[in-house]
Amino acid sequence: MLTLSVLLQVAAGAGLGKLGAGLGAGIAALAAGIGIGRIGGNAMEAIARQPEAGGDIRSNMIVSAALIEGVAFFAVVVCMLILFF
Repeated sequence: MLTLSVLLQVAAGAGLGKLGAGLGAGIAALAAGIGIGRIGGNAMEAIARQPEAGGDIRSNMIVSAALIEGVAFFAVVVCMLILFF
């Protein structure tokens, strides 16, 4: 009887782990989308204010967006590892 209750607890915990991994991946993707959107919007406003600095602002925007995308990809990979292992 004790073994059955332990197995049931493990099975229930696996479902919550998958739910948590899915939610974590979704939140990471959503947060990255919001962050990259804000970077793009603020960069366009800055270029509109100072058109002569457009090249510098654009290159900084691309680097920042790439860093955010890298962190989001890492978070999604970690969530997928939790999901499958």
